[in-house]
Amino acid sequence: MRRIAVLRANALGDFLLALPAMEALKRAYPGARLTLLGTSWHAAFLAGRPGPVDDVVALPPISGVSTLEIGRPAPDGLCEELRERGFDLAVQIHGGGRYSNPFVRRLGARVSVGLRAPGAQALDRWVPYADHHHETLLFLQVAALVGGVADGLEARVAVTGDDRAELARALGEPPPGLVAVHPGARDPRRRWPAERFAEVADRVGRPVVVTGTLEEKDLVMGVVSRMSRPAIPVAGALGLGGLAALYERCDLVIANDTGPRHLAAAVGTPTVAVYWCGNLINAGPLSRTRHRPLISWTTACPACGASLVDPAAARCPHDGSWVAGIPVDAVLDQARELLSAN
Repeated sequence: MRRIAVLRANALGDFLLALPAMEALKRAYPGARLTLLGTSWHAAFLAGRPGPVDDVVALPPISGVSTLEIGRPAPDGLCEELRERGFDLAVQIHGGGRYSNPFVRRLGARVSVGLRAPGAQALDRWVPYADHHHETLLFLQVAALVGGVADGLEARVAVTGDDRAELARALGEPPPGLVAVHPGARDPRRRWPAERFAEVADRVGRPVVVTGTLEEKDLVMGVVSRMSRPAIPVAGALGLGGLAALYERCDLVIANDTGPRHLAAAVGTPTVAVYWCGNLINAGPLSRTRHRPLISWTTACPACGASLVDPAAARCPHDGSWVAGIPVDAVLDQARELLSAN
């Protein structure tokens, strides 16, 4: 086993949930070169970073493989170029396989393994893809099909000198005892209200930095403007490496269920996060010593009453928060408990 391809071409949190399975594959085949079939952000973030990924192929937008957009077939010649790499093993930990399994089969690997939803094309070895199953554990079952054994269930990400240099250029020396607040999430239904984050940030009694992407600048400033104490806004000022370095310097990160929460945990920082119950099952922290999820048990859309727990139900058009019912005091209690343990 000399060359392994792993398909996981989506967002930050998705990648980090899959990282323990990639570690397991690398433990099983330490001499093999592991190529991640990802996107451009994977290539930038993983360049020179220690870990199980040896190199990244940044895929163009391909429907069901590297984008949700329809009508984007694999470009002519792409699979042929990938076949020339001579992969011995191709691993699909990207989804149910409707689009991704045929793509993986076209790589021509000696063995293909992965996930398979009902109706999806079969791979040589596969694990049933099911709803309401933690993704890290699901991906580790795929790795086990070819002898991969986990060495821990939580993702670990090394912070590099380049990451720390980026942080220093952007923000200088962070104050001691820093707490980060991350109020954003790609899906607005996973966002706790900004005024709740502001209240927790005020009452936590520590220096506070509020993080977000450039697109989340209004949300970041909305939290800062609602606070009675000063806070450092960081919206789009750091790449993922710099953000990892910032979170490494924090005593705690308070966030929604989002990729930066996973990143903070992966660099060893305790986290408190608000979760909708279904997302907790699929993507919540698997330990509680350093990570505390607060759970919303909302099961119907607050606006129209549509079911939120039926995987077959169509998405209703409303974007109201599913986690707004989590009280400030519940988040603050967990934050204070973790801070007192530092």
